[in-house]
Amino acid sequence: MSDEIDSLVAHWVRPEIRRLTPYQVQDASGLVKLDAMENPYTWPEALRDEWADLLRQTDVNRYPDPAARSLTERLAECMDVPEGMQVILGNGSDEIIQMIGMSLSGPGRCVLSVEPGFVMYRMISTFCGMPYVGVPLGEDFSLDMAAIRQAMDEHQPAVVYLAYPNNPTGNLFDEDAVCEVIEAAPGLVVVDEAYAPFTDASFLPRLGAFDNLVVMRTVSKMGLAGLRLGFLAGPPAWLAEFDKVRLPYNINVLTQVSAEFALRHKAVFDEQTARIREERGRLATALAALPGVTVFPSQANFLLLRTPPGRAGAWFEGLKARGVLVKNMDGGHPLLADCLRITVGRPEENDAVVEGLRELAD
Repeated sequence: MSDEIDSLVAHWVRPEIRRLTPYQVQDASGLVKLDAMENPYTWPEALRDEWADLLRQTDVNRYPDPAARSLTERLAECMDVPEGMQVILGNGSDEIIQMIGMSLSGPGRCVLSVEPGFVMYRMISTFCGMPYVGVPLGEDFSLDMAAIRQAMDEHQPAVVYLAYPNNPTGNLFDEDAVCEVIEAAPGLVVVDEAYAPFTDASFLPRLGAFDNLVVMRTVSKMGLAGLRLGFLAGPPAWLAEFDKVRLPYNINVLTQVSAEFALRHKAVFDEQTARIREERGRLATALAALPGVTVFPSQANFLLLRTPPGRAGAWFEGLKARGVLVKNMDGGHPLLADCLRITVGRPEENDAVVEGLRELAD
């Protein structure tokens, strides 16, 4: 029976899907969780109580507003989306990437991004049947404009993704270089600003200045990761087409109510992200003082560091044994050799990372 099922699956499931490995999430049970770029701060108790009262009044026997109009308007206002631009919502940024891929896929079309970069650009491109072209970054993680131009000329990508700041490197690409990519791209350019709360740079104000630019964001990093809410802003002509492949009722009523409530109290999250920015600087200084360690500049809520040669795996396991979970990037891409990625946590969590690495570095 098993062989028959395996044969049937092998016949009908697309070969590129069978070759994939599911997205891996590390088990963080009992550990200080510094592997997933989450805001480490919970809501104040008074805010929790007010939120609980609101949820108690929220009925779930009816379908949610399919367009999430009230939440969409709140997001556009809070995020300073330029007038005349449209906003659509997704179940996290991942669903938005999927909507774009489904809308733009077709024979001879591909997706282009830079590497190392966000792994879901490649994975979702595969889901949508689109070849993926990865262009390596420079040794300093900057955009290699000659290579990008050559790849765009050769492959004519339907869509180019640029994370700004980039994940997993944390750096901001040169603004003029990003503009050059937008101007030279034959198709759509998506600037992914998932880490917008931790930098002052943004391409949102430039929406409308380029016919092929859209900006994607998420509320996950500001402290609402559990709600799974992303949004895309850009010219109505593009977003109206993407909206056609959005599944009905994709933003559930509890997410709509909770996110709109949280955005009414955005000052709370702004204060938390300000603390994370401050801790990022303190943590970077402490890590850079460790022997043989290189800490790369970051405008996100995480730091990428390079350990002494061949030590990333041992340091990752050593931190885990000390109750701290980070992300081992070694082996993921040649530019990430010997690298660990550490989410900026609470002061005491950051101290635990530094103390653990000091012990491991001795």
